[in-house]
Amino acid sequence: MTTVEPRRTGTAEPRDRVAADETVGITMTVNGTETTVTVPPRAHLGDVLREQLGLTGTHLGCEHGVCGMCTVLVDGEAARACLLFAVQCEGAEIVTVEGLGTPEDQHPLQQAFSAHHALQCGFCTPGMLMSSYDLLSNTPEVESEELPEQMSGVLCRCTGYRGILAAVDDVRQSHPDGVPGPRACGARTLVGRGTGGGSGAGAPAEDVPAAALAQEVRLPSGPPSAVVDVTSALRQPVERVWAVLDDFDLLARCLPGARLTEVLDGDRYRGRAVVALGPVKLSFDGLAQVVERDPAAHRLRFHAQGADAGGSATQADVVLAAEAGPDGGTILTAHADVHLTGRVAQFGRALAGDVSRRLFEQFATSVDEAAETGSVTEPGRGAQLRLVLGTVRDTVGALVRRGLTRVRTLRRR
Repeated sequence: MTTVEPRRTGTAEPRDRVAADETVGITMTVNGTETTVTVPPRAHLGDVLREQLGLTGTHLGCEHGVCGMCTVLVDGEAARACLLFAVQCEGAEIVTVEGLGTPEDQHPLQQAFSAHHALQCGFCTPGMLMSSYDLLSNTPEVESEELPEQMSGVLCRCTGYRGILAAVDDVRQSHPDGVPGPRACGARTLVGRGTGGGSGAGAPAEDVPAAALAQEVRLPSGPPSAVVDVTSALRQPVERVWAVLDDFDLLARCLPGARLTEVLDGDRYRGRAVVALGPVKLSFDGLAQVVERDPAAHRLRFHAQGADAGGSATQADVVLAAEAGPDGGTILTAHADVHLTGRVAQFGRALAGDVSRRLFEQFATSVDEAAETGSVTEPGRGAQLRLVLGTVRDTVGALVRRGLTRVRTLRRR
């Protein structure tokens, strides 16, 4: 049996004893998002961050507290994630390297590490960044000659430390009163790499108690992974097209692979969407919420979020607008800011944008059909294959065109 002690002595009573094979529910705030996870009492924070919340920027090296690779901030102080039981972090505020900055809005430390080439294999880099942030935020008066000793808590086997120390010293001089705070902390969906999970871990909706499901859509505060703008000419008149957009159940069936599972109050809808891209098949369970419905302008705006059990998550801000087109038809425009996290984000911005664009093109075709017949034909496997082949063809074509342009430029020189 294990007694779970509080993280800070004197602030809470020890919990009841739990068996080693039982689990404990804990709530903590990670990178600005409050999340609840169910964990074994002996699970350490590093594993929970990586496996249950999908924050794989926290690297695990020795798992004995020696190498410093797993350094994170706990209530503003540097801590080894491999030496902390997750249950010790009840009520804690955790910041990982993902919360420090984004590729579009890097923290000064990240910028300096890039400028001074303070990384090679990159395995120690998250620990170096979080350790140097802790140092410069709590001891901004540190001197240059003290940096080797102060940064010795994180081991590097590649760089020889010169670039790392130069980067930290650069930020120290640029911010003598202390470094700015983390730049990427805000409400977002946290999903794990397996089914074990946090509050947004992406198990199928019917398998999750209603109280554990998200009740509102929260869009990330950072820039989107892809921005999609698709304009389609439909045959059916604008009023018939609007009738489809105004019926969210029919509208959802027009989205490739999507279906509603529950209608909630407040113009909210639960659903499931399956997206297949070659050998990768993702099944998202999520929530959509209509935030604007304007019949006069034939304009609909909704926010949507979903997660799958494999560690992928997506959020989107979608605007659909219909206007009368030539010959009695309709011009349908779709704009979407798409945010991707987890393995689906590894496809890259260009491919994510291409896939999203093709999905909206298929959506427009289905809307035209629904406006005419009142129903939608389920897309078959051939449609998914055309989606894959078309996306790959466009991506390869773009790469070839860029290559030819570069060759011509070099020849002119």
